[in-house]
Amino acid sequence: MARKLTPAERLASADKDLLLEEIADQSSWDQFIVERAVFHFGQRHDEWSCNDLRDVLPELGHGFLGAAINSLRTGGVIEHTDRMVPSTQPNTHAHRISVWRLTAKGRGIAAARRAAAENQAASEQRSAA
Repeated sequence: MARKLTPAERLASADKDLLLEEIADQSSWDQFIVERAVFHFGQRHDEWSCNDLRDVLPELGHGFLGAAINSLRTGGVIEHTDRMVPSTQPNTHAHRISVWRLTAKGRGIAAARRAAAENQAASEQRSAA
């Protein structure tokens, strides 16, 4: 049986368009999508909490948010800022939740993905000309 890729390895992959079979091999389609959404959000914001992410995720993604955050933290892609904010979910009675940011590893993965996308776009332009 093939070894499962870590979240960092999945995000570092130069291929943005994974085949459906590869995605199905992941632990969960929904968690995978939420991990990607968290990583994408982290590239555009210096710091964020689950409050911010719940506002942009569809309802289905909310149940996977904790697992996705934990997976990315364990993989070294995001880190805790040592700050906490009150939850905005009414049923949590404003309990404290963590504020996160990308790590140097996470920023490196993002930079490598941007460079690969730019190289691919340039190559496609040359081919079209």
